[in-house]
Amino acid sequence: MQFVDILLTVLGAATVLFTVLLVRRWLQAPVRPRVEGIALSAVANFFDALGIGSFAPSTAYLKIRRLTSDEMIPSTMIVGYTIATVVEAFVYIISVEVDPFLLFSCIVASSLGAIAGVVVAPRLPVQAIQTTIGVGLLIAGTLYALSNLELLPGGGAATALPTSQLILVVGFSFLLGILTNLGIGSFAPTLIVLSLLGMDPLAAFPIMMGSAAFIFVASGTTIVRKRPLDLGLVTGMAIGGAPAVLLAAYLIKSLPLYALRWGVVLVVIYAAILMLRSAIRSRRDRSDASISVSPVVQASPAGEP
Repeated sequence: MQFVDILLTVLGAATVLFTVLLVRRWLQAPVRPRVEGIALSAVANFFDALGIGSFAPSTAYLKIRRLTSDEMIPSTMIVGYTIATVVEAFVYIISVEVDPFLLFSCIVASSLGAIAGVVVAPRLPVQAIQTTIGVGLLIAGTLYALSNLELLPGGGAATALPTSQLILVVGFSFLLGILTNLGIGSFAPTLIVLSLLGMDPLAAFPIMMGSAAFIFVASGTTIVRKRPLDLGLVTGMAIGGAPAVLLAAYLIKSLPLYALRWGVVLVVIYAAILMLRSAIRSRRDRSDASISVSPVVQASPAGEP
């Protein structure tokens, strides 16, 4: 069995397990899927399949609309978008040529990072999560803007990398797996790094989609089992994503995306400002609370110990 066959078999089996766990959790406390979650997922994953990315715009929307708490935004997106991301992975891994060993190595590294991130993320304070997401959104907005201005590397024609560069990309994939649990999307950073190394940008798509799919399944399975979730929102997002991905991948040949990309830049930067402002407020509130509970030390009268 080839590397690609192994990857798709494992991904399919893991996705079935994830879906069973999500359905079982929903059956324990059935709720109606939120229509807004369906609509958000359909739009975000439609453009995600075209290479725009879903994490930054979705984070912006969830933050602006206040559909869930800041600390639950990453886990909500991971669980809600897992099935759609798996569909993207199957489409691009099957249809786009890339070095199988590079693909396999990046996916394994990102999956291990995702598992490590699930352990780390819940232990971080809300302020740390807000700050990380806010900075990540600013970086994403900057990358979107540079891409729109054609200031990012256009890439080469390679579909494989030499050993030294492969090791670099594998380490980078592990880091992105960790950051995904904090709401930092991996598409734009992966595309930029691979383009800088001379790879064909199209060849980056199976790596981006495949890594994201394994990250989401690895993290999502653990989140469904152990973390609090808004099941109405998450199930709505799970329902809306996959059909939109298939529509984008097989029916839409070209779209005037330039204006949309600039709109994404504005929305993402605005959401970053909101998130960082929330982080500052969290820090201020924590400082005020610590001051209010500090014991008041009174001076002893003269002559007393």
